[in-house]
Amino acid sequence: MPSNVVIVGAGEVGRSVAKRLSSDGQNVYIVEKDEENAAEASDELDVEVIRGNGARPQVLALAGIVPGGDIDVFIACTNRDEVNMLSCWIAQNAGVPQVISRTRSLEFTDSPEWGRKLGIDAMISPERSIAREILGLVEVAGATHTAELLDRQAALYTLKISEDSPLNNTALKDIRQKFPKLVAVLVYVEHKDGTSGVPNGLTVLKAGDVCYAVTYRKSVELMQELFQPGTAGKSKHDAGKIFIVGGGKLGTQIALMLKRDFGNVSLRIIDNDRDRCKRLSEEFGDALIINTDGADARTLDEEGIEGAEAYVCATDSDEVNMMYCALAKKMGAKKTIAVVKRKDYQSLIGSIPVDAIVDPNASLANVILKYVRYKNHALAYSMMENIGAEMLEVVLSEDVPLCGKTLAEIKLKKGAVVALIGRKNEVLVPDGSTYLLPGDHVILFALTEMMPETAKLFGAEFLVNGNED
Repeated sequence: MPSNVVIVGAGEVGRSVAKRLSSDGQNVYIVEKDEENAAEASDELDVEVIRGNGARPQVLALAGIVPGGDIDVFIACTNRDEVNMLSCWIAQNAGVPQVISRTRSLEFTDSPEWGRKLGIDAMISPERSIAREILGLVEVAGATHTAELLDRQAALYTLKISEDSPLNNTALKDIRQKFPKLVAVLVYVEHKDGTSGVPNGLTVLKAGDVCYAVTYRKSVELMQELFQPGTAGKSKHDAGKIFIVGGGKLGTQIALMLKRDFGNVSLRIIDNDRDRCKRLSEEFGDALIINTDGADARTLDEEGIEGAEAYVCATDSDEVNMMYCALAKKMGAKKTIAVVKRKDYQSLIGSIPVDAIVDPNASLANVILKYVRYKNHALAYSMMENIGAEMLEVVLSEDVPLCGKTLAEIKLKKGAVVALIGRKNEVLVPDGSTYLLPGDHVILFALTEMMPETAKLFGAEFLVNGNED
């Protein structure tokens, strides 16, 4: 039987989660007080929409949040922390087994103590995961998308093959022989001719192909040189000059991670709020804090935007972020990264001079879906709607029947791939002769429609009615 799921908030995050869960066959109820958002959810999704304030017990009761009710999962993902936490408290007291809250305040996610006291199973904020994604994009100059795996030992990168790449006109089966030091697996290829899919050994790569590669982080520089010779970024000991526009929570997280991970980074943090700049000056004494507009061409020129390793725009406005990045690119920044929440704008990449777009709403939806769909089984989860595929990291338990078998014996269907295996302190690129062992961290890549079946083989089953299927 399907689960009954209540989602408070029909914004981009709520609708994305609802769409995925309803397509899984779950019964989804959305609570939304904004008439426009409610109407959009009702028109677009196969869900039941309850109009009203999700922090009011009377409204939640209309969605089935009552003592003795049959709701299995409750998700609060409005943009107001107090609404989310109060509605979760109401759901928890009504006896809902699994309660998840979005929170914009990082203070609430610094320790699990807040969630435990309120009876909330997970309090999720996207800022840290988005900052890590941006860090990966800065580290790999040619990447347009990245997602961390295996506790940051590995990652997924999206890269385009350049005309002078040694991979041009090379079959996948020949790559490992030609480049034995490369620890990487290509899980999906969008060919320049318009065809796309999960490749096999006979797939021939061409210049202009966009590849989704899962690699050991220590192989990142080699991988980038193979895809785009001459574009490998500076080493972690010298990250060069990086501009961050927007000194709010996300901008601060990006700056903190850059300082932590790069030995010598020259930061320019730009914000038009004077009080915020004072706080940033106290927190980042060795960074240059500039109280101005991120599109102030004169200031950008004086501070060396031409040749800067990266320009990251993380204000609260999607439009500002994209236009400022376009200006910085025109002025000579090597890489521009815009934080963009609206899905409508995602298709503009390639049409305007912005190198990469990072979507915090998609990141938040991924984390929520990891908790709801796989609960304790998944360590990492990424839904890539643009190619209709998903990535999942699971740990094999001793009772999984696949343990002790080789990948050749398992015979995964076309469209599903075991990309990497983390085993103790090793990261393995598996082949048909690789045995699966208990405790292995397995990175699965599969087309969206195939992931449920594939995940189940490896012991990561969907949550149905509060129990594993």
